[in-house]
This record gives sequence, C-alpha cells and structure tokens, in this order.
Amino acid sequence: MKKISRRHFGKIISSVGMASALSMPSLVLGASRKVVVIGGGFGGATAAKYLRKLDSSIEVTLVEPNPTFYTCPWSNTVLGGINTMNDIGHGYGALKNKHGVKVIHARAKWVSGNKTVTLEDGRQLSFDRAVVSPGIDLRFDSMPGYDQAATEKMPHSWQAGPQTALLRKQLEAMPNGGTVLICPPGNPFRCPPGPYERTSLIAHYLKNHKPKSKIVVLDAKEKFSKQGLFMSGWDLHYGDLIEWRAASAGGKISRVDPISMEVETEFGMEKGNVVNFIPAQHAGKIARDSGLTNSKGWCPVNQVTFESELLPGVHVIGDSSIAGKMPKSGFSANSQGKVAAASIVSLFEGTEPITPSYANTCYSLVTPNHGISVAKVYEISDNKIVGIKGSGGLSPKAETAAVRAQEAIYTKGWYDAITQDMFG
Repeated sequence: MKKISRRHFGKIISSVGMASALSMPSLVLGASRKVVVIGGGFGGATAAKYLRKLDSSIEVTLVEPNPTFYTCPWSNTVLGGINTMNDIGHGYGALKNKHGVKVIHARAKWVSGNKTVTLEDGRQLSFDRAVVSPGIDLRFDSMPGYDQAATEKMPHSWQAGPQTALLRKQLEAMPNGGTVLICPPGNPFRCPPGPYERTSLIAHYLKNHKPKSKIVVLDAKEKFSKQGLFMSGWDLHYGDLIEWRAASAGGKISRVDPISMEVETEFGMEKGNVVNFIPAQHAGKIARDSGLTNSKGWCPVNQVTFESELLPGVHVIGDSSIAGKMPKSGFSANSQGKVAAASIVSLFEGTEPITPSYANTCYSLVTPNHGISVAKVYEISDNKIVGIKGSGGLSPKAETAAVRAQEAIYTKGWYDAITQDMFG
C-alpha cells in the first residue's frame, strides 16, 4: 500500500490550481469506503475533489442543495458594478464527470452518530466518514429588529446569491445624493476584510454613477483587518465619500428598523437609502442540529485532522470550524478541505495523519485597479493552529500605483485559480 508522503502532502495543501498538485496520481488504497461531504463551497467541494484524487476507490457523495454555487469572494465586484452574477456562479459538472464525485442536489437535515446523513426529503446516506462544511448562518437573535423578513429590506448579502442581487438592485435604484449604511458585526465572522472591500467597491460605483452620495460604516469593532491599507486607499480614491465610525465613536448599533430604514446608535437614529446590515454569525444549521457546535455556536475540532471533538468520524471544515488562528475565509476553507481529505485517506489506511501546515492569502480590491493583500502561514503547536512568526506579510502602505494595479491583477488571478482548484 502507498502512503501519502510529506512532500506530496505539502503540494496538496499549498496548491490553488497549480499543475503540480492537480496532476498528482491517484493513490488506490484498497477496499472502497464511503465518504459523504455536506456543503459544496470552498471547503466541501475541495474536500470531495481531493478525496477522489488521493484515493479513487473512495465513494464520495457531495450533498449540496444548489446546482450553482455563488462565491462570496468576488461578490463585492458585483455590488460595485464590475462583474455580474454569472461571473461568480460555478457548477458541479467537473466534479461529477471528471472526478467521479456523486452529487446530490438536496438539503442535508442532520448527521447522526450511527454514521448516517438524513436528507430533508427523508433519504438516508450511510458513510464511513463524513465531512461537514456548511458555512455560516446568521444570528437573527443578535440584533433587535432584524429577522428573516428584514433581510428583504436590509440585505446582509453575506451568503452570495439572491441577497447579492438584491443589494445590487437597491444600489442601482438609490437616488444620487443618497446614503448607504454598511454595518459590520463584531468578531468572529466570515471574511474579516469583506465589509471593507465591499465599502470600497460600492464607493467605486457611487463615485462613477452617483457622486453626490455617501457611505457611512457603522462598525461594531474598534479596528478591522487591513485597516491602514483600506483607509489610505479611501483617502486616495474617494475623499469624503466614505465615513467610518468605530464602535466607541457611534458605530455600535443597538436596534434596527427595516420599515423606516433606520438603525439606532448611542447618538440617535441613522437613516439610509440602502442599509447593508451584516448580523453576527454562527455555524450552519446542520452543524448545530447535529450536535457539532459548542455553547458559542462554533464547531470544536482536532486541528490536525479537523475531526469533530463532539461527533467521532465527522470532520468539520470551513467557516463553521474552530481553526485556531486561521481566519474564516475561502482560502482557509480550501486549505482545510485538502487537510481533511488527506487525513481521511490516512485514517482509512490505519496510518498516522501527517501534521499539516496551512496558508491563507487574502486579496482585496479598493478600486478595480488598486489591490491589497495579507498572507500568513500556520503550523500546529500543542495541537493548535498558530501563525508562524515572521511568515506572510501585508502590502506596504506606501506603494506606487503600478504595484497596486499589479496586486489587483493578482486578485483576479487568485480567484480564477482557487475556483478552478475547487470546481475544475
């Protein structure tokens, strides 16, 4: 029997569409085993694909309700009028036809300890191991006035698809001279730099089409990811079009009113023509219903293999998992999907899973031609994922327009590479 070498494992984890990883020979490791993967996003699609690449004898079933997956990364370009919904939509044809993954378009209801996944239509799927990658759900109990119905007036657009299209439609309908309120949540939440890239690209749209308008960011935090880079970019490109308020400076919201399109802060009511309210978050419903979450609503896992600490035989990856110092990002989920796949192959074979290393790179656009980034490499220390001191880095604050334009090109290249790695 062939074991996964450390060298091959490193290729798997670090690859984002690189030919060296994608051309790896399959490792046929014996009798067929069944793995059910729940959720077809950055984590789940990656795990399903790489399970089949590492061991073609594994029967992999991916359960995902939507035939088209719309990515949250790159969705801000739709809001900014740079791309369309078609540009962020991806199907599962290659996973089925090229990689031999069985895809069921249905919603999974729960995962049980007797190694069965029950679908909402009553069907049951047995498994030897499962991977749960359900992303996040919104905490409608976290803000007075904000519930499921309120999302049709104050879209969160933090799950890409219809909410993205709705927020874009509202921006198009807003009068020149109107106000956009963007309301990011406190930590932890999906994609820490996301609300600020969103602010940037909505500002790009307004500057070019509705220049008398303004954006007010009412933040539940005192600081945010890549703050210096974003704010210097805002000053350079948008002047006084954007106003950011920290929690202690009137940014903290205590109540929302979708009827009047107002939010309440310590300084009174703020009204917006468009209100993008992003509520607090927790693990996706199936994780909560299946007993995979702790009291805070997130999933504790073995950070070497991503096997649940609460339900043996089930691996939880992506935004729902507690992954040490790794951020809740698409790149993190992609990396974790490969780790989980390699770990499952090792566990099936009865060998010790290789201790992984992880990477995360986060690109953001301030304008279509001004990109910034942050990167970090992670390792296991005392069974926890920690950042490696001195690894990665942040885009320099003072940089030429040519370098910023090059980073914008890298941003598009990153998106094309990671989606090809997931779905190609």
